[in-house]
Amino acid sequence: MLGGTIEARQLAGALARRTDVDVTLSLAGRTAHPAAQPVPVRTGGFGGDDGLAGYLGDERIDLLIDATHPYAARISANAVRAARRTGVRLLALRRPPWRPVAGDRWIAVADIEEAVRALEPVPRRVFLALGRKEIGAFTQAPQHRYLIRSVDPVETKLAVPHASYLVDRGPFSESEERALLAAHDIEFVVAKNSGGTASYGKIAAARALGASVVLLDRPLLPAVEAVETVDAAIRWLDHLFASDGDLGV
Repeated sequence: MLGGTIEARQLAGALARRTDVDVTLSLAGRTAHPAAQPVPVRTGGFGGDDGLAGYLGDERIDLLIDATHPYAARISANAVRAARRTGVRLLALRRPPWRPVAGDRWIAVADIEEAVRALEPVPRRVFLALGRKEIGAFTQAPQHRYLIRSVDPVETKLAVPHASYLVDRGPFSESEERALLAAHDIEFVVAKNSGGTASYGKIAAARALGASVVLLDRPLLPAVEAVETVDAAIRWLDHLFASDGDLGV
């Protein structure tokens, strides 16, 4: 299983209790201290689709589950190519995106540069709920006051006059997020449309406080057999195992 999401951990936990599967969870290794996992873990990249295909063959993998983040487009594309090359059955676990509801003040943007421009020229108080790789673009708008939260410390600080840093690991409730945004007088939240419940607290908090949310559009992912929830993935697996057992290898 290609993981790194809360759904991957939940699905791994459900499968760890079964005797009809042996599960290995693969993590990219971008987090210094990842959360504990209920199954054996391998860490690090594969070296593209060639490397992943080699791993699937060497380890005699019967089924590949892509439970990566909705914005991990490269590994998802590699998974499709590797599965096709090796004949390994592939299932994607893809949580649906958030949809706006009454009271939301969303600004949809195609990329991080457009997100920077969406903050307007006048100084604002901005919560950057993004990965460490994306925040560097906001040096182009040094007039704002930034609040940056990350799981690991940000090693290269933003070259802007006003930036505060928090190191913390979610999930965070709506009440926790509302208290954070209110304490820093946040006017804009910049985030990815991750979907699911684990990180929705900041979206609900922004709505309650009247803050605007700049949401990065999701990347286009390859069309594959997919489910949206952990329960649906388990039902899919149960149906597969109840059939003739042919996983396509």
